[in-house]
Amino acid sequence: MELRQVRYFVAVAQELHFGRAAERLHIVQSAVSQQVRRLEREVGADLFDRSARQVRLTAAGERFLPEARALLAAEERALAVVADLVGTRRSTLRLGTSAGLGDHLDRVLDALARLAPGLRVQLVSAPTRERLDRVAKGELDAAFVRDAGSDGADGLDADNAGTDGALRHVPLWPDPLVAVLPAAHPLAATGPEEAEGVDLAALAAVPLRLTARRTNPALVDRVLTACHDAGFEPVPVPGPPAGSLQDNLAAIGAAGPADPSWTVVYAAHARQLRTSRVAFRPFRTPLTLTTALAVHRTAPPACLDALLTACAAAAHDLDP
Repeated sequence: MELRQVRYFVAVAQELHFGRAAERLHIVQSAVSQQVRRLEREVGADLFDRSARQVRLTAAGERFLPEARALLAAEERALAVVADLVGTRRSTLRLGTSAGLGDHLDRVLDALARLAPGLRVQLVSAPTRERLDRVAKGELDAAFVRDAGSDGADGLDADNAGTDGALRHVPLWPDPLVAVLPAAHPLAATGPEEAEGVDLAALAAVPLRLTARRTNPALVDRVLTACHDAGFEPVPVPGPPAGSLQDNLAAIGAAGPADPSWTVVYAAHARQLRTSRVAFRPFRTPLTLTTALAVHRTAPPACLDALLTACAAAAHDLDP
């Protein structure tokens, strides 16, 4: 049994979807499926029920999950002990990442490498709730989080529930959302008449492909609230719930003129997506979330000043 297989199993158990787990792990879905299958052969039991439309844990998977988490926690403790002994912990930043950071993350890491060339950055992908819990427990040094609102304060405080006020949230930059439409859809046009962007109300009759709220509550709440403010309730896409972002983009691009659908992505992420089958269009009335950095209130990382300076450089696309 390899720890990599255990890590993949835990990711799929949290997402209950192989595609979303692969996105979190920054690897292809086939690799996740292959390693989980090998783990199942190793333990001699199916850990997931794949017969239904939704992936579910089997009874064996339910029993194995807490032990798998304990294995990964033991790995982290062992690495921390060695890091303390050799004095390297101070030179490692354990940074929780948020989905769709796109080129913002690249610019932060580039600026941080110039500001603190000896600093090693360990990126950790996990759901928002888990990232915040791990910062509060000292298992992560900092984490990117998002929320709706002009300053991010309301929802960030809500996200902080259960951490006993242990966290401080530093607003970093606004993250605009863009609409994703089939490339041939009339609203995807980019001529002078469309320069102001897509009117959200014009999408009222077009089915919306949106991730499950548990996966990204801030994004879902922001989009649904904006639709409500525009005077409509979005039409859901028939069939099973939305899958991974890559699945959604493929489905939107493959649909014919009589069967269009749409979704949203962060503009920073859209700049890194390369596909000719869909179009990314800004909204006429901007939809924006705030990205913030969550750190421990009383035990922030030693490199916090350098990290915040790198984030400021990324926000303004300037060299530090």
